Amino acid sequence: MDVMIFGCGFSGKAIAEAFIADGARVTGTTRTDEKAAALRGLGINAFLFDGETLGNDLSVAMRDTTHLVQSIAPRESGDPLIGLAGARLREMMPKLQWIGYLSTVGVYGDHKGNWVTEDTPCTPVSGRSKERLEAEDGWMAIGAKNNIPAAVLRLSGIYGPGRNAFCNLERGTARRLIKKDQVFNRIRVEDIGSATRFLAERGLGGVYNVTDDLPGPPQDVIVEAARLLGVEPPPEQPFETAELTPMARSFYGENKRVSNAKLKAAGFTFAFPTYPASLAQLKQSNSWRG
Repeated sequence: MDVMIFGCGFSGKAIAEAFIADGARVTGTTRTDEKAAALRGLGINAFLFDGETLGNDLSVAMRDTTHLVQSIAPRESGDPLIGLAGARLREMMPKLQWIGYLSTVGVYGDHKGNWVTEDTPCTPVSGRSKERLEAEDGWMAIGAKNNIPAAVLRLSGIYGPGRNAFCNLERGTARRLIKKDQVFNRIRVEDIGSATRFLAERGLGGVYNVTDDLPGPPQDVIVEAARLLGVEPPPEQPFETAELTPMARSFYGENKRVSNAKLKAAGFTFAFPTYPASLAQLKQSNSWRG
């Protein structure tokens, strides 16, 4: 298996590590020499990619790719990889057997706290979620045209070693915002890695929610992390009067419970299905700082 990950950041590295553990050869792209060196230290064959041009060395590496993962966010002009290679994907990746596209549960929009599944109609609110939905459709169409299974992985709020409520508490950036009946799903980054590998190895296409079992109020996560650290949680703040960036406020404009039943029915088992057990593992293993 020869895996190429466009956008080898927090999730991309976890995906790479999942494939490497199975003996796959993994190539990843990043935007700086420093990050490329770090990826090589993890055993990832790294190339620079700015989203504008495909370098010759990267183009050569693409020819051996059997499994493609695209995690770079779309722009107003669309998905950068579709723009550069979509029409010629079969020509540029003649050995390609599977496509994975990392999207977001934000494409569902607001469902007033109700459960959503992959069959729920998408009514995205934010511009970035609308762009994601367009990119999803683009990759599904490319898969269909080239007779290659294409999987869309809709991810909820990502956390893991180095990015979690413990880190926010230590930095003093954790906030306990209270908005009546607000819930969010979340997903441990290692589960993103193993879910991607699961779908790729089985050649499964279609849309899958990659999310935990326990949607809940965001302030509860902060309280649980503070309890595990043995510190006082930050004071409660009413959402309505809190100072927030427009992006942070926009997340609270969507309220839904996201089901992962389809992925489980396919045979996948989450290692970290609930945040209390996951936070406890991060604390116990002392891996929460990354």
